[in-house]
Amino acid sequence: MAQKVAVLGTGKIGEALLSGMIRGGWAPADLLVTARRPERAAQLRERYGVDAVTNAEAAAAADTLILTVKPQDMGTLLTELAPHVPADRLVISGAAGVPTAFFEERLAAGTPVVRVMTNTPALVDEAMSVISAGTHATGDHLRRAEEIFAGVGKTLRVPESQQDAATALSGSGPAYFYFLVEAMTDAGILLGLPRDKAHDLIVQAAIGAAVMLRDSGEHPVKLRENVTSPAGTTINAIRELENHGVRAALLAALEAARDRSRELASGNG
Repeated sequence: MAQKVAVLGTGKIGEALLSGMIRGGWAPADLLVTARRPERAAQLRERYGVDAVTNAEAAAAADTLILTVKPQDMGTLLTELAPHVPADRLVISGAAGVPTAFFEERLAAGTPVVRVMTNTPALVDEAMSVISAGTHATGDHLRRAEEIFAGVGKTLRVPESQQDAATALSGSGPAYFYFLVEAMTDAGILLGLPRDKAHDLIVQAAIGAAVMLRDSGEHPVKLRENVTSPAGTTINAIRELENHGVRAALLAALEAARDRSRELASGNG
């Protein structure tokens, strides 16, 4: 018998996950969605051929519940769901900063919970989804979560104690690269290039560098050294980055993101 999966609170990330599952071979008949607004539910039904149901109906019918609402709305959703979720349901949380204990305290004793931190490249099937088991989640539960999230990119298991660090690096990571591209585009304009040409040059450089990092197996230091000729242009640029403390700023920024994730977790604990 096929497993039924319900995506609750289907926003952009939830829809990306739904779309990725269908492309990966999941039958629309085995997928359910919920949405706050009726017009959104109708849109998802028309677009993907899935059933749009209430949260209570999803909890009663699905084997796996994927909760994709905002962290601040999770408590309200769990209050609504708790009377309808049997202890054999797998609950997957996609909410940043909300520990599995938060769910376990509000659902039936023994309910398996898996925490997943994905990121916005899920929209283009290039996500990194970091997966952690709650107290009652087994290897089978983790594999089910991996099967679902593999539709939108790569997955990585970590202990839940490392989720805050993963959020800082991967969950927020795309924003750092967009920030860097924005700054480099401004630099290109300063150097005399039109904005569109500067943008195209930087984006392709970023894509090429990322593919080399992924496929070459080389350490990033080695790849950087391959570009850095003695007394050349690159080493002069690197010297200025070091003089302006860019490396230290990145370390501080990621620590700040990690600390904020911990604050969110303590507020939801």
